[in-house]
Amino acid sequence: MTVPTIAIIGAGNMGSSLLGGLIASGHPAHQLWACDTNAEKLTALHQQWGVNTTTDNKEAAKAADILVLAIKPQLLKEVMTELTPIIQTRKPLILSIAAGIRESSIHDWLGASIAIVRAMPNTPALIRSGATALWANPYVSHEQQNMAESIMRSVGITIWLSDESLMDTVTALSGSGPAYFFLMMESLQQAAEQLGLSNETARLLTLQTALGAARMAIESGKPLDELRQNVTSPGGTTEKAISVLEENNIRGIYQRALSAAKTRSEELAEIMEKK
Repeated sequence: MTVPTIAIIGAGNMGSSLLGGLIASGHPAHQLWACDTNAEKLTALHQQWGVNTTTDNKEAAKAADILVLAIKPQLLKEVMTELTPIIQTRKPLILSIAAGIRESSIHDWLGASIAIVRAMPNTPALIRSGATALWANPYVSHEQQNMAESIMRSVGITIWLSDESLMDTVTALSGSGPAYFFLMMESLQQAAEQLGLSNETARLLTLQTALGAARMAIESGKPLDELRQNVTSPGGTTEKAISVLEENNIRGIYQRALSAAKTRSEELAEIMEKK
């Protein structure tokens, strides 16, 4: 397979992380482009990894077999309109990680049958521990699907969705999800401090417990309820704590939280489409 030239428009945190992940996975630096309005940032990226850099979106697009859109959603229409003639001619794979911008909007802006993959990564991608959902339109070939997946796998795990509308559920779960876990850890740390532990001790025990639990869940492959039951001895301390959480309807709270996030994701997508 020919190694594709990948151009990333938007060299912010996510765009830079993708560059770093691709370099770490062995993608040749001379076949990577970073495009951004911040010339200083581009200079730093070139010095760090040797990638091609430009402040000109058109220059990046002309070189690309895969065009990664890592820019703010509100800027996407302007950028796509600017690049439409180049994209219609070269027909690169479009990989959009712009949150809330549906494929139909990108398709309408481009005015052509272009291969488009939408991706929803989350912030742990910044440390190459991300979770990314992908969805491809009908013009994406099997080879292009593999290329899109390899790009996002450079910063974490990937899964494919069969229906684009499920992106809103993914946004509610893994997109917003890190904040739910941060809140849970924050709450546990505060509770432990109120029960006498120092800030440093409560923080360390909280974070390591969260990390250990996640690793056990991943590496054991066992269902989550089984893992929970294995820790919950009848009549013990864990059972008592779990009963308090269940009595206060923790499952219902998470259900309402994810439903609210999903609804807001749908609303924001509709707002962006009207702009």
